[in-house]
Amino acid sequence: MPSPDIAIGNEITTDVLIAGGGNAALCAAITAARNGASVLVVEKAPKAWRGGNTRHTRNMRVAHDEANGTLTGPYPVEEFWNDLERVTKGNTDVDLAMMTLEKSKELWDFLWAQGVRFQPSLGGTLSLGRTNAFFLGGGRSMLNALYQTAEDLGVTVLYDTELTDVAMEEGYFTGATVRTADGERTVKARGFVAAAGGFEANIDWLEEAWGPAARNFLIRGTPYNTGSVLRLLMDKGFAPVGDPKQCHAVAIDGRAPKFDGGIVTRLDCVPFGIVVNADGERFYDEGEDFWPKRYAIWGRLVAAQPDQVGYVLIDSKSINSFMPSVYPPEKADTLEALSRTIGVDPAKVAETVAAFNAACTGGTFDHTVHDDCRTEGLTPPKSHWARPIDTPPYYAYSLRPGITFTYLGIRIDAHGRMLMNDGKPAPNMFAAGEIMAGNILGEGYLAGIGMTIGSVFGRIAGHGVSSYVRN
Repeated sequence: MPSPDIAIGNEITTDVLIAGGGNAALCAAITAARNGASVLVVEKAPKAWRGGNTRHTRNMRVAHDEANGTLTGPYPVEEFWNDLERVTKGNTDVDLAMMTLEKSKELWDFLWAQGVRFQPSLGGTLSLGRTNAFFLGGGRSMLNALYQTAEDLGVTVLYDTELTDVAMEEGYFTGATVRTADGERTVKARGFVAAAGGFEANIDWLEEAWGPAARNFLIRGTPYNTGSVLRLLMDKGFAPVGDPKQCHAVAIDGRAPKFDGGIVTRLDCVPFGIVVNADGERFYDEGEDFWPKRYAIWGRLVAAQPDQVGYVLIDSKSINSFMPSVYPPEKADTLEALSRTIGVDPAKVAETVAAFNAACTGGTFDHTVHDDCRTEGLTPPKSHWARPIDTPPYYAYSLRPGITFTYLGIRIDAHGRMLMNDGKPAPNMFAAGEIMAGNILGEGYLAGIGMTIGSVFGRIAGHGVSSYVRN
């Protein structure tokens, strides 16, 4: 395959320039290279941090008609759509969403052909063995396979390289400026793919949307997704899509690092206890639905609480019922002692727990189904998996909003082309991944669908941009 001319001191010339180095970018790069184009990928991060949030993923949600030995059963497009429509509350571009779900049926075979391998889901991983394909070795192994394939196809990757400007003439992309360790360089290219993520690591931008509360957010993913490409494209007249406050936000361990804590900082214990805020009060139904369908709402719920913090309280009946946490929980023999440890008023915690315990109706506990363990006469209720918190020792986890990625992005058409504010597509400018995910995710989230969107539109963008170049 042809390679870009990147000799030091020369103007860089390539058929296709791709900004970003994660799953979406690599799917685009591989597809374009297989279609005969020379491809240059510029990755803002250093090589050790390459791949954006893909490094932290474990799986991808894919539609399929039958089990295959790893996926445990069928997951038809219709069911996938019902799940997506429910979590987004219909706030989605239906045509683009349906196309995404239909094309997700091709992803297993496509990724396998690029060297990606799969494994059965691990125990405790949100019960996704039927709906989601888990990567053998996780996201980093998946990325390494894609990078190896891309490099074998002649794709050139420049690390520590940030896109700083794009040049356009009469709506067409003609080139770009990038900043490297050696200074700014000019790239001449005949097509462009934006796959540089959202703005979740830009705390100032988050604060514009959320106010001062954003200062208390933790960023689950890469610190390199600052939204610079997104801002650049909007300043160039590309149409935005989505609400800047909408994002994939999960309640994560409050002791996680400010950036890049990854998927291991997520806590899966919420359905097995109760969640109180800093005032010791419950604020939402912990047993509303299965955790895979509701875990992504809890980041926003905690963000709305005083000081953007919550606390999960469980007892010894439940401590072994969920995926073990990276950081051990706080532990005490009495609720009073536990409350003092986490800094919440013991009297208020005792009152809240007593009211909850009195409202539990009994029933047969079974976390694999919507069981009949619920509360009555309590606001908010706990609809399922409600058992009294009465068996010491007692445990607590602190919660903070963990932002995975933001939904504000660039509006696209069914060919993956970015749309200008006047609704016209830029014929040789495409987008894939988080930077356009807001077309599908107006709100809400389904576990694994971010990777689905990235792979589907990475392939679409790679095919579209290389076909433009060839023609």
